[in-house]
Amino acid sequence: MHSLLPAPGSFTATGSTLHLDDSTSVASSPELAAARRWFVGALGAATGWELAGTASADAPAATIVFALDPSVEPEGYTLTIDTAVRITASDNAGALYGAQTLRQLLGPAAHRQAPTASSWELPTAVITDRPRFSYRGVMLDVARHFIPKNDVLRFIDVVAAHKLNVLHLHLTDDQGWRVEIKKYPRLTEVGAWRKESNLGAWRAGIFDATPHGGFYTQEDLREIVAFAAARNITVIPEIDVPGHSQAAIAAYPELGLAGKPLEVWTRWGINENVLEPTAYAVQFYRDVLDEVMDIFPSPWISLGGDEVPLDQWNASPFALKAAANLGFESVAGLHGWFVGQLAEHLHQNGRKSGVWDEIGDVGLPDGALVASWRGYEGGLDALAKGYDVVMCPEHKLYLDHRQSALEEEPVPVGFVTTLEAVYNFDPMPDAGDKDFPGRLLGAQANIWTEHLPSARRIDYAAFPRLSAIAEVFWSTPDTRDYADFHARLSPAHLDRLSAMGVEFRPLDGPRPWQQRPGVAGWKRDYEAEQAAAAQAAEAQ
Repeated sequence: MHSLLPAPGSFTATGSTLHLDDSTSVASSPELAAARRWFVGALGAATGWELAGTASADAPAATIVFALDPSVEPEGYTLTIDTAVRITASDNAGALYGAQTLRQLLGPAAHRQAPTASSWELPTAVITDRPRFSYRGVMLDVARHFIPKNDVLRFIDVVAAHKLNVLHLHLTDDQGWRVEIKKYPRLTEVGAWRKESNLGAWRAGIFDATPHGGFYTQEDLREIVAFAAARNITVIPEIDVPGHSQAAIAAYPELGLAGKPLEVWTRWGINENVLEPTAYAVQFYRDVLDEVMDIFPSPWISLGGDEVPLDQWNASPFALKAAANLGFESVAGLHGWFVGQLAEHLHQNGRKSGVWDEIGDVGLPDGALVASWRGYEGGLDALAKGYDVVMCPEHKLYLDHRQSALEEEPVPVGFVTTLEAVYNFDPMPDAGDKDFPGRLLGAQANIWTEHLPSARRIDYAAFPRLSAIAEVFWSTPDTRDYADFHARLSPAHLDRLSAMGVEFRPLDGPRPWQQRPGVAGWKRDYEAEQAAAAQAAEAQ
């Protein structure tokens, strides 16, 4: 039995062992040289070996070879271990995933940054593998709490070990602006820090009286992008508009309601302060997006578009007049209009917009990638209209939500979202035989950081649930079995996480130092909320 995670499509053991030593060499076809370079760096650090090699798959003495085969499906690979190791793939992504599988087979010590093992051996086997979905994502919110660059790089390394291939970075929000924009320096001079933060759920009304802040320079972000690309991860930046924008308004008050200066928001929750739909605000964000596009080569740039209260626009003579001039029946139309203006700017520059599913209520931009977080419905509607979709329903894939009903869970917010529950999630709900014109690209786990102020807390919230989710995104439903997954997870994969320095949640509950006694949460019950919503709809 193997302990690989995510589980490969097929694994055939051939009953022997291949020993590796410091004479091991690594070669590759020129087209797969990037995967070879990453593997030599990772295994060389763990073993201390030189791992001499060449960008030629014909090197006769090579122990490990990355060989090009155009017939292999994109991101797929075949790994053959007998008297030597051969990874066959049609692209660097597949070669890299074959290398990640090989590293897992070498044991937890292969995931360390310096040598700790005295011997290295591999089981002989033939493994054939490919992913179910082309988009296997995780969103990391670095706006609510700034996560230092080195912690982001380490997170990327761990994510890559799970064969995930998209990192969605939530870079701006009411509580902080985290990306340097050279044309508008006050976005980080003012918008990157706040005087204090809510401690626990905002309903408790408790603040920590501690300033918080930080931002990434453009060179930091280019480094993050390049580091991720070497691990076949696309970084999608999010610049959230027209709501979740108080940090930007604090820096440039003319972006908001005239005559209402604001500070960077210190509270969590939905904020009534939104961007005023002026020509100035639209051009301002076009300028921002120009610099963002220069940093991030991703085909998608997310514009957010979620949680936009209309109270301020309904009270604004300018917004009311703008809505009327644009032919909208109400100011709600301004929501879609504002996002649409920026989506068109992205389109003119060869990019596509990413949006949260609320935009479907007011008009999806052409060609947008829709992230469905309010359940499945927004995603299904977008699929029916021909859009690309990723599923990330809150009640299934929000990893800041509590992991059990235990009182010891730190800052217990949201729905109980257990390890088994996320493993049993499927990105495509049963829609009968309906054939959608749109494409379900995959799914994404979301990690919001209102209550996760450090890499340690992110580790606790994400793992091992993200390990389970990675298998859901990679493997086909008919090959998945929770009992089998659990047996591969513990102890083998947990030992790998420990070797990578991940402070995961133990399967039986938090350790004493992972708890946060006295910090109030906000517990929710999904079934009760659904029942109440159905009752309210029936009463109307």
